[in-house]
Amino acid sequence: MKRRDFIKTGLAAGVAAGIGFNLLPFEKVFSATAPLDAYDLVAIKGGKADAMFDRGIKVLGGMGRFVKKGQTVVVKPNIGWSVEPDRAATTNPLLIKRIIEHCYQAGAKTVYVFDNTCDNWIKCYQESGIEKAAKEANAKVAPANSESYFQEVTIPGAKVLKSAKVHELILESDVFINVPVLKNHGSADMTVSMKNLMGVVWDRRFWHRNDLHQCIADYCLYSKKPHLNIVDAYRVMLKNGPRGVSTNDVQLFQTQIISSDIVAADVAAVALFGKKAEDVKHISLASQMKIGEKDLSKLKIARINM
Repeated sequence: MKRRDFIKTGLAAGVAAGIGFNLLPFEKVFSATAPLDAYDLVAIKGGKADAMFDRGIKVLGGMGRFVKKGQTVVVKPNIGWSVEPDRAATTNPLLIKRIIEHCYQAGAKTVYVFDNTCDNWIKCYQESGIEKAAKEANAKVAPANSESYFQEVTIPGAKVLKSAKVHELILESDVFINVPVLKNHGSADMTVSMKNLMGVVWDRRFWHRNDLHQCIADYCLYSKKPHLNIVDAYRVMLKNGPRGVSTNDVQLFQTQIISSDIVAADVAAVALFGKKAEDVKHISLASQMKIGEKDLSKLKIARINM
């Protein structure tokens, strides 16, 4: 089979390995001689969502590298839609639960979970399974359905999005962990780490009316950046995003990408769709704005096949 045909066939079947990108296939296991915090990005394939995170965060040096004793942590999943987890429109609840557990093991004082949802927030939190998972791990589930929870900030260097109203928990937290689900998006092309930050602001209509891709890139200039980006690509919505139509659009990839570099995380994630940074406008813009590294060959990457 020719390489081009293999790529097309593999994507259609939901096969994440070997899709035209030097991050994949996952044939290398991280070097046993390298220090655990030596890597810029970890890519894990083939396990359950919680087990992959256990392995990946260990390779990055453990959650204690990011969360210190007594700190307040915000975990920001995608909870935008009132659909069940198998629709892959929202972040895997099992992953959220395990992230919270690691935060508390590292000494976190309090862990909050929230999202500014598109559907009714109570239904979104419940039907996604994230509210239940978060509470089981002793996190506090916070609302974001009122403008009163948001405070206006300026974004120096932005081209379009000069200011935004940001949720107070982001402004007050010590550690911000961004946990997007990888999926197709009708307006933004792809939803990953950068796009997931739309759930921490109030007025998203401005973004959609004023160059969505530029606004997504602009917001990443704001000083309260995620300390860690954990891309959930366990179940992946290949089309009809962001809400999805049915499970027929979903394929099992069983993959996870973890990095502090939001651009690198997104470049690695969209490669699972056979895309490059230049194929997703907001990722390309963010790279041009020096927000992160799009050339993954410059990074130290651990590839783990479970």
